[in-house]
Amino acid sequence: MRAPRDIAVLRSVSTRSVSPENPTGEPGRGGRATEGTGAAAARELGQGWKVSPSVEIRAGRTHDLARIDGSGRITHIWLTTHPDHWRSLVLRAYWDGSSTPAVEVPVGDFFAQGWGRFAQLSSAMVAVNPHGGMNSYWPMPFRRGALMTLENLSSANVIVYYQVTYETGSDETGSGYLHAQWRRSNPLTAGTTHTLLADVRGAGQYVGTYLAWGVNSRGWWGEGEMKYYLDGDLDKDPAFPTICGTGTEDYFGGAWNFDVPGQGYTAYTTPYLGLHQIIRPDGLYESQQRFGMYRWHVPDPIHFASALRVTVQALGWRSHGRYLPRHDDIASTALFYLDAPSTVLPPAPTPDELEHL
Repeated sequence: MRAPRDIAVLRSVSTRSVSPENPTGEPGRGGRATEGTGAAAARELGQGWKVSPSVEIRAGRTHDLARIDGSGRITHIWLTTHPDHWRSLVLRAYWDGSSTPAVEVPVGDFFAQGWGRFAQLSSAMVAVNPHGGMNSYWPMPFRRGALMTLENLSSANVIVYYQVTYETGSDETGSGYLHAQWRRSNPLTAGTTHTLLADVRGAGQYVGTYLAWGVNSRGWWGEGEMKYYLDGDLDKDPAFPTICGTGTEDYFGGAWNFDVPGQGYTAYTTPYLGLHQIIRPDGLYESQQRFGMYRWHVPDPIHFASALRVTVQALGWRSHGRYLPRHDDIASTALFYLDAPSTVLPPAPTPDELEHL
């Protein structure tokens, strides 16, 4: 990713925005709808008065959020829909005409809301505000074009409000393409590691981690290490990474079990890292603890020249001061920039794999 631009510098680019009120983003085409989800409410006001503020995506169908030609970059996405659909809508992005998506993530997880339940997130790259206003500021450059879609995997029709803002005319020759991949281990086999990324080949930089972590047994769960296998690590000895952390809560900028004495687990949200969601047992159906954690490697991207693999361990404590491999439910979203518009993807998630269990 490039260094932040000086907001005072004038540049020869154009700003466009795609929404249900202007589905093509063309100049002067906003607010022209005469039909849409708001037509009944605007019946006395007519065209130009919020006739088409949202779209209905029918069950099993895919909707094109934005289709953009030429060189440019997406600079902001705002989106909202009912929390029941945060895991059943899959967000995909295709760069420069590639048939393989670079981004393939449940929409809730892309905005660090993997449990279908709102959690305030006040970070530099992703902001989620009451009640479910999801914002992404990840730069998404492309050289020849972009396509962003939402697939509805549920059996119900879904109403979605959105706006995708982008620049056209920028020179993106030296930019990487944003990739985001989702994986889930449910449950993780004890003694194994959860893989966030595997078999990524090319040059780029790793920039973001979101984990939706469900605890499947009592006790502390976050002793495991985040590991980054870079370049020659994968060819020489895949057992040993170049970057190895000291523990899960340490990686997300916390310490000592996220436990403030007298308060227990304590949520926090900062510009680049946080534990923003804590779901506690309620004595009935919410039987297990669940967490949401993020770390954006924007000031400290992890650069790789030829290959990347990322894993995390699930580790706790057992008797006599010994580590305990755990079998927790871990869903990860990993974000990185790559010098190619596509790479190897995990299998696309199925509705059952996306369930909140």
